[in-house]
Amino acid sequence: MKDGYCLGIESTADDFGVGIVSFEGEVLVNVNDTYTPEKGGIHPREAARHHARVAGKVLAEAFRKSGIKPKELSVIAFSQGPGLGPCLRTGATAARALASYLDLPLIGVNHCVAHIEIGKLINKAEDPVTLYVSGGNTIVAAFEARRYRVFGETLDIAAGNCIDVFAREAGLESDRGLPLGRIVEERAAKGENFIHLPYTVKGMDLSFSGLLTAAITLLKKGKYRIEDICFSFQETIFSMLTEVTERALAHTEKKEVLLTGGVGSNNRLKEMLRIMAEEHDATFHSVPKEYALDNGAMIAWVGVLSYKHGLTVPVEKSFVKLKWRLDEVEVPWVDEKDVD
Repeated sequence: MKDGYCLGIESTADDFGVGIVSFEGEVLVNVNDTYTPEKGGIHPREAARHHARVAGKVLAEAFRKSGIKPKELSVIAFSQGPGLGPCLRTGATAARALASYLDLPLIGVNHCVAHIEIGKLINKAEDPVTLYVSGGNTIVAAFEARRYRVFGETLDIAAGNCIDVFAREAGLESDRGLPLGRIVEERAAKGENFIHLPYTVKGMDLSFSGLLTAAITLLKKGKYRIEDICFSFQETIFSMLTEVTERALAHTEKKEVLLTGGVGSNNRLKEMLRIMAEEHDATFHSVPKEYALDNGAMIAWVGVLSYKHGLTVPVEKSFVKLKWRLDEVEVPWVDEKDVD
């Protein structure tokens, strides 16, 4: 297949991102614009309005920074799901318009697959057990029989959402504009006393709602330092995540662990997973923040992989899939022989 470039559009939640990646896996550009609500969590329709407003600007910036002209593109990819409906539809509309105008193939990408594949590309990882943990997803996955199989996942809320809700309840919003998880991490680093909180691992799955309720109850009682609550809260969540990841690693006997997603930028979580991986003689990989957060480059890279295997979608059938599970997607570019 001749050399070429794929433009990817990410719009599953609060980020509108555009990336351009070569067919050889070189990331030429990765531009992002994030919707920030005035208060509370993401409001899907407001986020979608933000995406529609900034789409033209972000696309123009991507072309300018990459030095690539639209006519040099070979394929257009977009995040088809899972995600928030209004946000997904906004990105899909932009991708369809580009593909139609430039007469290029269109590819719908599974957002979760994209997080795994960009992590593998950046780290040159071959066959990892992946912990993907973000505001909207908490999944432990590994490749088996043409798909990324889910070995464990959250049964209620995602770990990132759990941390964000706790931080807002604790009044930890910062004038510095830091992510809430980062603020909790900073406070946790100053904690000294561990307070026991609900630790809920059910088989290979996790539940965070009871932990969240208990932590908020502690806040309201006012008996403990906020630093100690943050320390205990964060330590409990990450211990649960590490346990399930370790069990998947032991079961699959793979030799790599990959951490990705927005929560993956937390240094304490990295430390716990690194120690666990070393105990199993496995290599630990973490994804740089630029690629761990939602971004267009990861969509573009899976667009390249999909295009090379003929996985395009007609514009008229490119409906978004709000609940598109990771383990529903075949990934023929992963060679069975290379991961045995």
